[in-house]
Amino acid sequence: MADPLTDSRLLAARWHDHLAQGRRRSPHTVRAYSATAYRLIDFLSEHLGGPVDSRALSGLGASDLRAYLAKRRGEGLVNSSAARELSAVRGFLAFAAAEAGGEAAVPRLRGPRRARSVPRPVSPDEAVSLAEEVGEDSSAEWIAARDHAVLLLLYGSGLRIAEALGLTGAALPLSETLVVTGKRSKTRVVPLLDRVKQAIELYLALCPYPPSRGEPLFRGARGGPLNGEMIRRVVRRARVRLGLPERTTPHALRHSFATHLLGRGADLRSLQELLGHASLSSTQIYTAVDAAHLMDVYRNAHPRAISGGGPAGG
Repeated sequence: MADPLTDSRLLAARWHDHLAQGRRRSPHTVRAYSATAYRLIDFLSEHLGGPVDSRALSGLGASDLRAYLAKRRGEGLVNSSAARELSAVRGFLAFAAAEAGGEAAVPRLRGPRRARSVPRPVSPDEAVSLAEEVGEDSSAEWIAARDHAVLLLLYGSGLRIAEALGLTGAALPLSETLVVTGKRSKTRVVPLLDRVKQAIELYLALCPYPPSRGEPLFRGARGGPLNGEMIRRVVRRARVRLGLPERTTPHALRHSFATHLLGRGADLRSLQELLGHASLSSTQIYTAVDAAHLMDVYRNAHPRAISGGGPAGG
């Protein structure tokens, strides 16, 4: 007779392969989400006091998930990690239901929110997590790949959402740079990172609508131009699941692109060119944003930092 616990572990192993090969998630995400699945199975074997089979997984309620998260918090899990842990649990349960031939009935449980007193740009980890999370409730694999590619493009190249959705098949084949058309029909050249390029190429390989020179690169579900509101909608849902603040919008990824480059030493003139700003004054706002971010880090990390002042003199 098969061991239900062994069967559930085999299910977790198949989910690992699904994330790595089917969803093409990053190695870090695959490791983290797979580890969550195994932790959940181990927890449930004690929590339920019985076998962890497909029936047990499909019968979980919100109280069961709260108990799991409470145990993880007791092990030192912080809010930001707890939000992603909950997202991983939801994904695994949905996958388990699909494997069993049913529809996912994942308990609705609001993820923890992270309070922040000072506005900050979306961090690199948050940007990548958001890009990977948007596809979790997509109706088709190619749509999940599309949304993932669009968000990586916004963050990796600093595009406005209209600029990304305005790209056509004329941008192909992709290279290390991309020519985009911004406000007032001005064109500029932006970098195209390997990871972003690979995400776009995966989307194109899965998309049922072959790209052509005069047609939009990113298509809607019926083949027409992709509406920016669709991207904003999936971002809103994803940020709730991840526990990210409301300021986490598609346009915030462009701001984060600029702030992170500035923090790594980029000069304002170069940043102005990359962002397509008509005047330098528009770019200079990022010096204030970066300063606010540094002060936030200082206040949270410095052992003698106090509100409203610096470290004590000595």
